Amino acid sequence: MTSTDTPTAILAEDEPLLAQALQADLARLWPDLRIVAAVGDGLQAAEQALQQRPDVCFFDIRMPGQSGLEAAQALVEDWPEGVPFPLLVFITAYDQYAVQAFQAQAVDYLLKPVDTARLAACVARLQAKLAERHGATQALAHTVGHAVGQLRALLGASPATAPLLAVIQASVGNTVHMVPVEDVLYFEAADKYVRVIAADREYLIRTSLRDLMPQLDPQRFWQIHRGTVVQARAIRTATRDDSGKVFLTLHARPERLVASRLYAHLFKGM
Repeated sequence: MTSTDTPTAILAEDEPLLAQALQADLARLWPDLRIVAAVGDGLQAAEQALQQRPDVCFFDIRMPGQSGLEAAQALVEDWPEGVPFPLLVFITAYDQYAVQAFQAQAVDYLLKPVDTARLAACVARLQAKLAERHGATQALAHTVGHAVGQLRALLGASPATAPLLAVIQASVGNTVHMVPVEDVLYFEAADKYVRVIAADREYLIRTSLRDLMPQLDPQRFWQIHRGTVVQARAIRTATRDDSGKVFLTLHARPERLVASRLYAHLFKGM
């Protein structure tokens, strides 16, 4: 955005009344802001943001299908090089999740129900950041990626954690294959399923990667992309390119996996 451009924003909120109220308040507090898309789920939020390339994204954390955090993660991973990354504002009813992640000062948050005075302070902060960010490109994406990672960790923490899986029960026709978890090289999201990749075979299980991940040992299975989790000991090499992505080779499979910039910090020499 230049000094003569009209600032643009995307609003992703699945509660229609809250979305309407927020739009009305923004129109009053920030008349120059143009809402280029208003959607109700995280998948559309990411798609619209990548298409419209707004200056600001207002994302509800809890949305059907894909959360606001997952939408933000998609932006961090897929945002084009050289294009200023949008400022993010998360809308949440869970203030305990906000404190650490927003220390980065790359994002802000609004608690439900949204207080007008708090929104006015958020608008002032956004306006100041837009004025000072002229010429900024991927640096903000890296900072936001760190904040999103913190939020996802906080949201994933639960006192009642699921027991760790020892065996994956994969149905093939009328047969259930008992696949030891230690034999799995990586998991890959495939719509409403997950591909389970072993050295000599792959299976398809009817679950989401989001539901599967709490049942995996995070010390052994590393998320490297929003749709990929790999067993650390299955990785042979990790090579970083100029954009910050990391390409992985495996010990027992020929394909290469891509670790997005958001997870590149996992691969550092000792």
